[in-house]
Amino acid sequence: MNTNFSKPIFISAVLILITCFLFFACNREIDKRIPPTLTLKTGAGYISVNTTVGTNDTLLVGVDVAKTEDPLKTFNVSYAFDGAPSTTTNLSETLQGNDQTVGFSRDVQIITRNVTGSEVWTFTVRSEEHTSELQSHSDLVCRLLLEKK
Repeated sequence: MNTNFSKPIFISAVLILITCFLFFACNREIDKRIPPTLTLKTGAGYISVNTTVGTNDTLLVGVDVAKTEDPLKTFNVSYAFDGAPSTTTNLSETLQGNDQTVGFSRDVQIITRNVTGSEVWTFTVRSEEHTSELQSHSDLVCRLLLEKK
């Protein structure tokens, strides 16, 4: 048996095994942060489920948002008509004070357009955490579909 040939193969095999061990032994960080909670208010006067409404109806949608871990940054309300892929922003709010550190409640008045079709209203709250070199976002979205007769 040629030891000059076996020794490089053995060393290569050991290096490959060590590399594989180090690669698979490292734990990848999983974002364990809990996103903020967003719920639609229910009860008299509030729309909180997909529903059929008339044209030019005035609707009230209430939103409760609670901070979990990261400070809350923005609250947005947008809409899209008739299955359109893009949305139009209706409300964009940068949060400050207790709204950022605790949470908030908002009532949003929606007036449906004067033609039949569908409207999808999207309520989004964003929290943001900055680390030394990494910026990550947590979004929570709630959608409400209005079909008009």
